[in-house]
Amino acid sequence: MKRALVIFAVVLAGALVAIQFVPVERTNPPVTSPLVVPEPVKSILQRACNDCHSNETRWPWYAHIAPVSWLVADDVHDGRRHLNLSTWGEMSANKRLSKADNMAEEVEAGRMPISKYTLIHHDAKLSHEDVVALRKWADGVE
Repeated sequence: MKRALVIFAVVLAGALVAIQFVPVERTNPPVTSPLVVPEPVKSILQRACNDCHSNETRWPWYAHIAPVSWLVADDVHDGRRHLNLSTWGEMSANKRLSKADNMAEEVEAGRMPISKYTLIHHDAKLSHEDVVALRKWADGVE
């Protein structure tokens, strides 16, 4: 039994070392046309949205250790695919209006920011005032 545990521990350690060599894309492409918003809204977006929904992701230390790095990178790529605030100005007016309204709906429903993000990033939790500010901004997007 003890020998089996030692073998298991060695194999597990080897696997954990080996997966560190699986490449993960952690890039921040250039910001081509950022969202220009009033300062209070900008502050909310920077602390609660930018890591997953912009090209200005802060890649923390744990984003470099597999398998967590795979999850973080996947969340960022998925977030940017749905909404990238760094390319906001490239969208048509109708698309910006739709994205802003969708953003407000997601935060009002409590679906954004996602709970696994706010679990680690407590400052990303949105207050009622934050949600109201985002809705007010979204309603004024042209």
